[in-house]
Amino acid sequence: MLASCMSTAEPPDVPTDPNTPSAVVTRLYDLVTFGPGTTPDWDEVRALFVEEAVIVLRTGRDEMSVFSLEGFVDDFVRFIEQAGVRETGFTERVLDLREITYGDIAHVLVRFDSHVPGSGRDPQEGIDSFELIRRDGRWQIVSIVNERPTADRPIPDELFR
Repeated sequence: MLASCMSTAEPPDVPTDPNTPSAVVTRLYDLVTFGPGTTPDWDEVRALFVEEAVIVLRTGRDEMSVFSLEGFVDDFVRFIEQAGVRETGFTERVLDLREITYGDIAHVLVRFDSHVPGSGRDPQEGIDSFELIRRDGRWQIVSIVNERPTADRPIPDELFR
């Protein structure tokens, strides 16, 4: 994890049509961002995914964990409870976004930062790679793979050119 990853980047323009891959992904970040005394609406979060979704997150310096959708929600709830962020709130902010759509499939690559207000720690950057499908006219998340930069593994410039 980086000691300081504060970015001054402006959030990217996201389509106003709520049924685009980028809008679905951006909605997820909006939903997992919450103020003090509240928590995410997990049913609304679940509605953005296919039931069989797979989420792979960096959970340690040398460890990646694979979650089902319910496992992802459970892990996030544990984080909220164990880190005491119900009292402080939590933010995840899209810094840059790149979408590629072909027919009924889409790939959305996101550079984001996450932060626990009042923690005294700088926001931490990361990369989320999303795969989505369009079923019955609606975009849904099939998978997320996540990575966090380190001093020896910085985010490559070419990802968001």
